[in-house]
Amino acid sequence: MQEYRPGSAFSGVIGRTVEESSPAWPEPKRAAEGAPNVLFVVLDDTGFAQLGCYGSPIATPNIDRLATNGLRYNNMHTTALCSPTRTCFLTGRNHHSNGMACITEGSTGYPGSNGNIPFENGFLSEMLLDHGYNTYAVGKWHLTPADQISAAGPYDRWPLGRGFERYYGFLGGETHQYYPELVYDNHTVEPPATPEEGYHVTEDLVDKAISFITDAKQVAPDKPFFMYFCTGAMHAPHHVAKEWSDKYAGAFDDGWDAYREAAFARQKEMGIVPADAELSRHDPDVADWESLSADERKLYARMMEVFAGFLEHTDHHIGRLIDHLDRLGQLDNTIVMVVSDNGASSEGGPQGSVNENLFFNNVPESLEENLAAIDDLGGPTTFNHYAWGWTFAGNAPFRRWKRETYRGGISDPLIVHWPAGIDSHGEVRHQYAHAIDMVPTVLEAVGIEPPRVIKGVTQAPIEGVSFRHTFDDPAASSRRNTQYFEMMGHRSLYHDGWRAVCPWPGPSFTESGGKFGDPISKEKLTELDAERWELYHVDDDFAENHDVAADHRDRLIAMIATWYVEAGKYNVLPVDGRGTARFAEQRPQLSPNRTTYTYYPGTQGIPTNAAANILNRPHAIVADVEIPEGGAEGMLVVHGGTDGGYGLYIQHGKLVWVHNYVARDYLRVVSTEDVPSGRHELRFEFEVTGPPDFAAGKGSPGRAQLYFDGRLVGSEDIAVTTPLSLGLTSPLIIGEAPGAPVCPDVVAPFAFTGTLHKVTFDVSGELIEDDELTLRRLMARQ
Repeated sequence: MQEYRPGSAFSGVIGRTVEESSPAWPEPKRAAEGAPNVLFVVLDDTGFAQLGCYGSPIATPNIDRLATNGLRYNNMHTTALCSPTRTCFLTGRNHHSNGMACITEGSTGYPGSNGNIPFENGFLSEMLLDHGYNTYAVGKWHLTPADQISAAGPYDRWPLGRGFERYYGFLGGETHQYYPELVYDNHTVEPPATPEEGYHVTEDLVDKAISFITDAKQVAPDKPFFMYFCTGAMHAPHHVAKEWSDKYAGAFDDGWDAYREAAFARQKEMGIVPADAELSRHDPDVADWESLSADERKLYARMMEVFAGFLEHTDHHIGRLIDHLDRLGQLDNTIVMVVSDNGASSEGGPQGSVNENLFFNNVPESLEENLAAIDDLGGPTTFNHYAWGWTFAGNAPFRRWKRETYRGGISDPLIVHWPAGIDSHGEVRHQYAHAIDMVPTVLEAVGIEPPRVIKGVTQAPIEGVSFRHTFDDPAASSRRNTQYFEMMGHRSLYHDGWRAVCPWPGPSFTESGGKFGDPISKEKLTELDAERWELYHVDDDFAENHDVAADHRDRLIAMIATWYVEAGKYNVLPVDGRGTARFAEQRPQLSPNRTTYTYYPGTQGIPTNAAANILNRPHAIVADVEIPEGGAEGMLVVHGGTDGGYGLYIQHGKLVWVHNYVARDYLRVVSTEDVPSGRHELRFEFEVTGPPDFAAGKGSPGRAQLYFDGRLVGSEDIAVTTPLSLGLTSPLIIGEAPGAPVCPDVVAPFAFTGTLHKVTFDVSGELIEDDELTLRRLMARQ
């Protein structure tokens, strides 16, 4: 080691004092002076004709106020489904480029459909965070692979892993509006109140949005924010207190045909549609209102009253957020974009539904059951969705709906409000735009170039183009000339004012003889490409009324070829027409497949895709409990809620297993004896006695049996079980039932009052054999 000597090279360093030195602080990340805030307000399942400022009779004064002081776009497009569109909103890339061909639960493992948004497709939150913005996500997420939303993570595709500093909302595709499954940052929390105390998730989300913004602004008032605010509305369940829905009593008694005609007339008055536009034909799948019975009209009108009240309620709370920004002096310099993720939803089917989970299980609706529940619509005991006649009306003037790539599924409202940056207001813009164009528009507006690298990952090119140039130039040309569409086999292409559409299974279910989710064989795909593409000149035919394929065969062939070029470029292939059947696809799990799962009380709920799968297979559930003298009661394990599920619990001294078959039937087995005091093994077994019939909405029948310490204490034959989905909302929970009750006997939180050590699920198929019971059953058949 070199020796220190006065005057040597070391002496000047070692002898330096503070007075002789200059500090070198890390440069804080500060946004450019005057940088605007950015607020995305994403509505769910809201059609082109459902906001007041787009011709609806439903009162949306706060959203309308943004339109009056901003711009409305009448040529905005989405992907026809929620998760895929939301990936576009946040990355500026197409949904197949993001691996999100379908919702996360419908991923199939192909490059464009694996449900994992690649890190080379950075989020707007990550881009703005690196330029000195605060970043918040509030509300619906539905962008994390379904097997990765448990407490085991990984968390890198949760909101906080994709550039958001704070998060409050629900990770799945929908939620019970009164009993939501809430996540705060990276952990689950219970709602702060109950439905009986007036709780509704929309109000809660707005409260948190206001809190997040204010927390930071009071410390750093000049620091801009990006907020991605996504309501659970207007997705089912359509939940709202009666005082909101009762405002619309009688408003829709004239029916959906009258609604769409009146909305279309208002759209023309507003300039939302061209003066020479034609209303699309009456959909063959939708009944003429006058052909319905009085009971049907009464039911369907009430369903729409509830939807309308739900939308006005949503607008009211969005107004609270907008008003708060105004009070803070932030509204004028906030780029607000209000948009829907797809067209109005047809998942209620032709008769509507008191339980949307019927749709996800292919269970047909019952008019009689729906009528019996008419007074409960909008309340916490239902999971309701309106009849698809209202869907058709809500997408006026266009044909069809969500999940299909006619304009009714992909054309959505877009409102842009930014007084500090846009001189024009109250005007309509006609330029073509797509969900992937929002990110580049914001980047241009705030003066930021797309980053080349995020967190060490080289970024893929942005696939959208900015429409910032249209803000103050109504005559500006569209910069997007070509855009492909594909959703569950339904395909289309926009190119220079023309649209080619290949509907699957056809223009309507009635005309095609098919149904939603029919698979597409290789032979069928060849036939579709040869014979089924339609062509519309949408520059002149706004609502796709006149198929001119026969007159422009060369153009159609060129556009079909272009669709395949775009499909190759963006990982669209293979073409997959399946719908709910995708839910049953086998997917990699965080941990290897196993036959036993052990769960403990006092832990977070386990999301469906990470929990033991007991549907259509023999299984056992074993609870290790200690019962005090005098007995105990409460939930041992529950999976599901009002829309479907199962539970094992003790009530009135008896062990009870219940299976909620999509809220249509509650199938139970109850022990013949009281549960004794002391430590015991309480066991439920399900023995499968037949195959499922997915097409008919029926899961495997079986024999349900209860045991105390290996001794049979109850047995029932179960005729039907849930075939495909226990619902998109409720997780598996141990030791209590804090959410929406799985059956009418249960009142939240129904916490177990004894000691529960653990609950073990066994899906090996190895069940207790009761020779005596088997012999009795055989003799009974003689």
